[in-house]
Amino acid sequence: MKRALLTCFILCFGRVILQGWNDYIDNLIGQSRDASGFEHVDRACIIGLDGGAKWTTDSHQNALKLSSNEANTIAKAFKSEDFTQFMVDGIYAEGVKYQFLREEDSKIVFAKKKWNGALTLQSSKTAIVIAHTKEGGQQGNANKAVGVIAEYLESLGM
Repeated sequence: MKRALLTCFILCFGRVILQGWNDYIDNLIGQSRDASGFEHVDRACIIGLDGGAKWTTDSHQNALKLSSNEANTIAKAFKSEDFTQFMVDGIYAEGVKYQFLREEDSKIVFAKKKWNGALTLQSSKTAIVIAHTKEGGQQGNANKAVGVIAEYLESLGM
């Protein structure tokens, strides 16, 4: 039923019709666009807060393709609101280790990898929205885009 509710909606930043979870990737990337039209996010995904199951699929051309172990580790940290493992070991995404930068309000995490961009992760009630900022992009634009999607899911009770 929740999935059916999300198949179509109107986002406050314009009329956007989504057909499924993978459309959230396109929407998130679009939300990262600056005034000159540059998209700061190049890959994204959404995983479940309970266990890290993928909501978006790896078949999308701009999917951030987390391994099940990476997704599970991320979900476990967000579920417990304990980011100590990220502080000690970093955050892994697509086999790349990103340096933990900080967390805010036990629901937003920032990480960076020199020459390989940055990650922004934000949880809602049942999901974690994750975006990769391409090298040379501004993580602030990614943070805004991730926040839009996570807050929308939160507004649906998700």
